[in-house]
Amino acid sequence: MSALTLPPVTRALNTLSHVLDKGLAHAQAREFDPDNLVLARLAPDMLPLSGQIQRASDSAKGVVARLAGLESPAMADDETTFAQLQDRVARTLAFVRGVDAALLDGSETRTISLPVPGKTIEFAGQSYLMDFALPNIHFHVTTAYAILRHNGVPLGKLDYLGLTR
Repeated sequence: MSALTLPPVTRALNTLSHVLDKGLAHAQAREFDPDNLVLARLAPDMLPLSGQIQRASDSAKGVVARLAGLESPAMADDETTFAQLQDRVARTLAFVRGVDAALLDGSETRTISLPVPGKTIEFAGQSYLMDFALPNIHFHVTTAYAILRHNGVPLGKLDYLGLTR
């Protein structure tokens, strides 16, 4: 389970950091305040860039913590600047990297109870990882990428895939 969890979660967080770096560089090159992008969104009913980063972070630390049987570190959703978003991604990466891989191994059948509005969903560990957590992380990373791309940041598929770093 550690091999199925830690590399893709780490890669997703590294992608977030990379696209944020490119967003910052784009704003600086165009001489506008990069923090204007923090509230950018694709549609009125979607979370802004900050919310996408926060949800990706929460999902990343949540999956690792739940599968390892640990408490997920609390992080306030109060980021309003690129620097704060980058700091959140860095703190999430530090948590993920600090979890002993052995704690995740053997969690394939661990019952994961996930509270959602109005109910609790239960998964076996592997199903939680493959059918819920990883798709959720990738949804928010992709949406963050799309928000920045929509706002003119010169990102391409290779940036998302981590092949330009």
